Formats: sequence, structure tokens, C-alpha cells
Amino acid sequence: MKFVVKKEDLYNGIKIVERATSVKALQPVLLNILIETIDKSTIKLVATDLDFTVTALVDAQVEEDGKITLPSKTLNEIVSKLGDKLITFEMAEGHTSVNITCQNSKFDIIGISASEFPPEFTNIQVNEAEGFEIEIRPFVKAVKQAGFAAASYESSNLLSGIVCDISGNVLEIASTDGNRLARVRETIDNKDNHSKQLIIPSKTLNEFIKMSGFIDEDSVKIYTEKSKIIIKSERTTTISRLLEGQFPKYNQLIPKESPKEALVNVQQMISALERVSIMVNEKTSIVKLEFSHNNLKLTADTPDSGKSEESIDIDYTGEELTIAFNYKFVLEALKNIDSDEVKVGLNTPLSATMFKPNNEEDYVCLIMPVQIR
Repeated sequence: MKFVVKKEDLYNGIKIVERATSVKALQPVLLNILIETIDKSTIKLVATDLDFTVTALVDAQVEEDGKITLPSKTLNEIVSKLGDKLITFEMAEGHTSVNITCQNSKFDIIGISASEFPPEFTNIQVNEAEGFEIEIRPFVKAVKQAGFAAASYESSNLLSGIVCDISGNVLEIASTDGNRLARVRETIDNKDNHSKQLIIPSKTLNEFIKMSGFIDEDSVKIYTEKSKIIIKSERTTTISRLLEGQFPKYNQLIPKESPKEALVNVQQMISALERVSIMVNEKTSIVKLEFSHNNLKLTADTPDSGKSEESIDIDYTGEELTIAFNYKFVLEALKNIDSDEVKVGLNTPLSATMFKPNNEEDYVCLIMPVQIR
């Protein structure tokens, strides 16, 4: 195997696929990136943890065909520190040691034979007729806004997934961990009028968001094959398992309207929460919100450390109400609201509270309060 590649092209390719390498690999080869020559002008990089796979095509001048897997971390460190010049990779036939040179720098890196890399992830075929196209920008925006409420990745149940519901020209994305719920609707150009509901692991979509910055195209194609989802651009492919089952009917949980409503400046509330939360009890993370006439008072206290308090001006004329939250849930909701002001829909101290941007955007976050002892 021998090829010459630009440092920037190879580095971007590594950054795209390295996220799929396994953290706790039972098989050492899953810590590696597969490098394979495709034709005289292209190499392919592949990484997988068996649940999540990413491939990237990279322009290169290929002189001899071949393939090998190299340790992701070491490869990344070497390429990132090389000068911005052409890099040569060379491996003698039958060997697993790769010689990497760039100007006066030279490395010999020992890999693992490509034959040990899981073969089912190296050449994915899709039925082009079954795919549907989606613009990257609205898709990524919707996932960022509504995907944060999913349960942590360690949780293998459906709540660790993000629902993507496509119907007509509307993309609806939602997630919930049982304590909070986020939902957003985006208008898309659904040329073929596909309708689908997919439950995608949150890790898959969060990693796709990170790698989307390296994708030059305006749109990607999405395919489903049995229990897998495949997100394909011209130069990258992301493959993940889908979660199967009946996701909670979350739209039934969102109130049509709230008995009391406050209008709050988003940045003022974020700043106040971040200051007041310095004194929260780390075990509970509880901050109390006291709504009164055109005023919101935020308080936190820890018996051993002390307490904090701050008031901000708001637009509120309802009856006085004290409600407590895990402040982290409120902060995340506020930071995902694309508006200067947020409407806070209130009912009782133990009812779910609704956070919506004060504009036309179809976004809502519902947060369950904490009982005040």
C-alpha cells in the first residue's frame, strides 16, 4: 500500500470517523481506523463500535492498493502535529507496520490487519429508491433544540432515543427522559412526500451534529435498512442501529395553554440562574423560582454552605407562585431557545411548566418541578 495525501484532507477525515471508535473495546481492532484504498484518487476511512459506524472518503494519490487499521488516537496525534504539507503512507505487502513521512518527519506505526475489522461495516449497500433527502441546517438545528432532553446514553430503553417524525413538509423532533420533554417542528422540502417515524439513539445524532461541520453539501440522504439508519452525504456515511418500540405519546402531554404565563428575558434569566446556582445543594441542584407581580426571585441554599438570591424584572400579573426545579434542566431549555424572550407557562407548584420562545417558532420544552420540602 502506498498513497500521498494532503494533511488537511486526511485530518478532516480522521476527525469525522474517530468519534465512532470504541471507548471500551473488547476487540482491539475497534480502537483503530480502517484505511483502505478505493481507486487511484481516493482512500476510505472507517471506524465502528459495532452500534455506530462512520465512513469518510478522502482525496489521495494512490500508487499501490492496500488496507490496514491503525490506532485512532496515535494516528490523530501524528497527523495533527505534522506540517501542512503532503503526507506519504507506505506499507510493504504482508506487513502491518506503516511508514508515515512528511518533509523531515518520519513515523513507523504498527497496526492490526484489516482482515480483523468487522467486514459487515466496510461496504454498506443502500437501495437508492428507498432514501429521502433532508437539508442539513434545519435537521441539525432541530436535533440541537429538541434532542438534549433524551435520557443518558447508558440507558438502553427508548427514552435514550430521539424521535424523528417526518410527515409531509414537517419534520418533528422530540425527546424526553421522564423529567422533561422537548419538541420542535421544522418545515422541510420533502420532495418525495415520505412519511416515517424513527427512534434514533441520541449518541448517533449528537455525533452527527459534531461531524456535520465537516460536510460541505447542503443536504444528506437518509435510508433505513431493517433495524439500521444510514445518513449519507457525498463523502461521508453514518450508520447506526435504530431503537424499536412504542415511544410515549408526548404530544398528549403538552398543554394547549397555561392558566398563568410570565414573559422573561432569556439572557437575564440564564445569567441569574448561573449566579444563584453557585449555592445549590450538589445532590439535588434545586433552585426555587418565586413569581410575583412583574418580579421573579430565584433562590438556592445549602445548609452547610449558605444561600443565594437574585431578582429580575419580568412581565407577570398572575397570582403569586413558588415552584422549584433542577436548575440544569431550566438552563438547558433556555440555552436552546432562539428568542430574546421566553414565555413560561405555569399552573400549580407540582404541574409541568412550559417554556416557549416568544416568537413564531414551533418549539416547546416541558419541565417537571421538584416538590419543595
